[in-house]
Amino acid sequence: MAITVKETAAKDGLAAAGAWPVAMAGLVALAVAMGIGRFAFTPILPMMLSDGVVDLPGASWLASANYLGYMLGALLCTLQPWIWSRFRWLPLLAFSSLVRVGLIATGVLTLAMAWQFPAGWPALRFAAGVTSAVVFVYTSGWCLSQLSRRGVPAMGGIIYVGPGAGIVVSGLLASGMVAWHWTAAAAWLIFGALAFVLSATVWWILRGGEERLMAAGAKVASLPEAATTAQGAGEMTLLALAYSLAGFGYIITATFLPVIARTALPGSHWLDLFWPIFGVGVMIGALLATRLPHDGDFRVRLGVCYVVQALGIGASLWSPSLAGFAIGSLLLGMPFTAITFFAMQEVRRLRPATAASFIGLLTATYGVGQILGPPLVALLLRRTASASAGFTLSLEIAAGALLVGAALYGWMVKAHPMPPSVAPAGAGGMRK
Repeated sequence: MAITVKETAAKDGLAAAGAWPVAMAGLVALAVAMGIGRFAFTPILPMMLSDGVVDLPGASWLASANYLGYMLGALLCTLQPWIWSRFRWLPLLAFSSLVRVGLIATGVLTLAMAWQFPAGWPALRFAAGVTSAVVFVYTSGWCLSQLSRRGVPAMGGIIYVGPGAGIVVSGLLASGMVAWHWTAAAAWLIFGALAFVLSATVWWILRGGEERLMAAGAKVASLPEAATTAQGAGEMTLLALAYSLAGFGYIITATFLPVIARTALPGSHWLDLFWPIFGVGVMIGALLATRLPHDGDFRVRLGVCYVVQALGIGASLWSPSLAGFAIGSLLLGMPFTAITFFAMQEVRRLRPATAASFIGLLTATYGVGQILGPPLVALLLRRTASASAGFTLSLEIAAGALLVGAALYGWMVKAHPMPPSVAPAGAGGMRK
């Protein structure tokens, strides 16, 4: 028996060792696609405003174009089995191939933002949104599948450290560029070059070993009808609705909290660090997610994460001070990608055969929430007596939306209890 235990431990160690390159490749891919391709715009924006190449209304349109592209990219991922079944002449790309194409596109689109042609920037930001969604969905699908095959699905939380790491790096670099009075064009060029360098470090890891796009559709077609709907459409609908509320609550805060902070703390030298603090919170939360027990209900964890984010918003409302904004940024960031990790694992539990498509669906609903946030804020700013009152009400609505999402997860736990014979996705893959 002692030999058996040692052999088992050795196999587990080999599996974990083989899983680390996969997890780190996913981390770097998301750092590039999300931390640079998607979120570098936030710390570069003050430089663009200072250079006079864009104004606030124009910046809002650029942000909206990116949100719309992100949603469309996620929808394309959701519809990919249908698209490839209708257009059979399309190449049967593997998930990892799509990730690599997306990483190249991210670098190109980031470099292109240095082009002094503002009329073309909305199209570039839209394309960057599409690309970031594609890389996010297929990096998640590829990494979680590979880690599950290696018997360590809980390591999937490591890949979601990537966006936080990218946010920290881009935020600190941009802060230094602002201090050195660099131009926004130079910043875009540097971030584009960084995207290519980081992508090159994981290029050969992101290859092969997983099903191709058409295989996913064929697998669904080969399953009995009862198997594809056994978990119930109602629970998936509630999950998508609750997940969209996370996008809504997050985007209102992330878009407008820096503006409120500058109003509350004029002249503070710490304002440019709130975004990196948010990124640090993202990294901490993603790492903590991998340390939690593997046999819990992911819906409970999602509900707790929503409450923590609501408290983060509340911190800046209750204490509009340096400490309040710093604590609020940290609390808002900690559950940011942990929410994604738990939601993706819940999708793999509910829809093991079509996880990638439903991950795309959730990402699309998240995008809808993001798109709805800024217009609501603009409406409230027009309807309230002052900008301060409008922003305060907007943040209160954001926190309320997150609490509603937490309540939805609580209701799902009661209305749809997990069958005792089904282990959670994070407890060793899809077991029946």
